[in-house]
Amino acid sequence: MRARAIPGITRQATTDLAVLKPFDPARRTAHDPLMASRFIAGMDWRHALGIGLVVCLYPAIAHAQSHYTYAQAFSALWKWIPFIVKSGFLFNILISFFSMAVGTLAGIALGLMQISPLRLISLPAKVITQLFRNSPWLVLLFIVLLAFPFEVEAFGFIIPFPAWIKAVIGLSLPVMANIAEVVRGAVLSVPSGQWEAAESLAFSRRQTLFEIILPQCYKRMIPPWMNWYAILTMATPLCSLLGVEELINLSRQAIEAEDNHPELLVPFFGFALLIFFAYCYPIARLTIRLERKFAVKL
Repeated sequence: MRARAIPGITRQATTDLAVLKPFDPARRTAHDPLMASRFIAGMDWRHALGIGLVVCLYPAIAHAQSHYTYAQAFSALWKWIPFIVKSGFLFNILISFFSMAVGTLAGIALGLMQISPLRLISLPAKVITQLFRNSPWLVLLFIVLLAFPFEVEAFGFIIPFPAWIKAVIGLSLPVMANIAEVVRGAVLSVPSGQWEAAESLAFSRRQTLFEIILPQCYKRMIPPWMNWYAILTMATPLCSLLGVEELINLSRQAIEAEDNHPELLVPFFGFALLIFFAYCYPIARLTIRLERKFAVKL
């Protein structure tokens, strides 16, 4: 039987109208998920070079079309540095101090509750630790922002509840959970023979914990504690989403005051990156040094 010729498929089409192609059970004409990759890989090097030059030259062309130079942008940054450092970055440090203090105190209590022999105490402590330890910090900040009022009335007085206090509470929750794990891990890292030796000497559990075990844990907890402080400090710019007047928020305000020139973004946020790095890098180096110093010699 002679196969029927199909215009546009088996022979040259005689019309420019659309032709419905037959069903392809082998899916030879199915969509190729690597089509873009194959296209780029098969591109001639001269075409790729031309596209790359256009991409690289576009910022320079756009910059040339504007009358605002990077020299003016850095001059504006120099003018605003005292304001964004004194009123902004120092507030980041203040928030990190308070958050770390609250999180450390609550984390120590929560960590000791986790190792309690009473399941009624240890189980809720473990649940709270895992809840806040595995929750996004930004989500916790928004929950605290919405859960706490803007002001509290007590005994006829109206007490304001500013956003930075909410930020301290929101950031202290994940810090609390992670410090609790640091405490629990440090206590469990002490050899069990010391517990048994203290028990043989008729020490109570409280005496064993506070007089024998915890004094050995302090050195082990200092390096991870400092590491979490550095992480917390780098997370404080999240507070700008709550309207807290910190470094990033004031940098945006300064950029708006300078008419929102795109050239201001790199100097201002580059300075924010630099000042955070200058503050956190020494902490990280000291953490590594203390970790080596207090490492358990086996």
